[in-house]
This record gives sequence, structure tokens and C-alpha cells, in this order.
Amino acid sequence: MTLATERATPTILELSSEEKVELDRILEENRGRPGATMVVLTLTQERLGYVSPPMQRYIADSMGIPLSHIYGVLTFYSFFRMAPIGRHKVSICLGTACYVRGGPSLVEKLQQVLGVEVGETTEDNRFTLETCRCVGACSQAPVVMIDDDVVGRVQPQDVAKALRKYE
Repeated sequence: MTLATERATPTILELSSEEKVELDRILEENRGRPGATMVVLTLTQERLGYVSPPMQRYIADSMGIPLSHIYGVLTFYSFFRMAPIGRHKVSICLGTACYVRGGPSLVEKLQQVLGVEVGETTEDNRFTLETCRCVGACSQAPVVMIDDDVVGRVQPQDVAKALRKYE
């Protein structure tokens, strides 16, 4: 990134006014509540979609707790996100049945088709690629979940077609 580009784009270290208002609301609702850290972080993600580094810093300062504690909670629990996700979440099951029936080859194909690694979001914010453990559809293995849709018996050659119907 060039210096000119850095000046032209808002810094990732700042909160928007909308984020600050929502964080203040969440913090006020939970002020003095035992175990508030987990509740505040969960509500932040539910309402804002993720918990960015500036949000983490703001929460830590507001609650009077170390930033390392906030970061520790966010990295311990796998459901927390620290960056926005795409409009559609694509999860490849890597539970035992899906793994042995080709899950890893689906991961490779989806990375190739989407142009991202697991845990990343496409440049157009259309898809976020993730892996998961058993989704309970072992008889349909290998399984890919796109949002809440379970797509079973997926073969690498089927991946592009399966993604087409998601805007």
C-alpha cells in the first residue's frame, strides 16, 4: 500500500460513529453485570457482525480490563470473528465421514474457485470460506454448507455450479 493509498482510505484503527453508538448501548446495558465480557462480545458480534481491533480496544478501555483479556476470549472461542464476513458463508465439513469421502479435495477446489484461503473473504465480499466439523449429514458426505443450506454428495466439479445461485 502506498502512502497516497493509506491517506485515501479510512484507517482500520478507528470506530465509525455508528459502531461507537452501538457499543455504548451494549456496554450500558451490561454495566456491572457479572461475566459481562462474554455477553458484551457476543452482543457486539450479533449487532455489528464482528469484533474488530478498534472495537476490542474500545470495549477493554470502557470496561477497565486489559485488551489482552478481550483478545484471549475472542481467540479462544471459535465462533467469534474479528473481521467482517461475506454475504454468504461457505463451510466445508471435515468431520470423519466427509473427510474420508473427499472433504480435503473440496477445500482445495473451493480455494481455487473463490481465490481465497480458509478463513478469508472474497474481494467482492460475496463469500467467506470456512471449514467445520460434523454437521450431522454424514449420509450425504461430503457436505458443504452455504449459509444454512446443506449441499450433499458434492464433488469438486460441482463446486462452481453450487455457488452460482448465491448472488
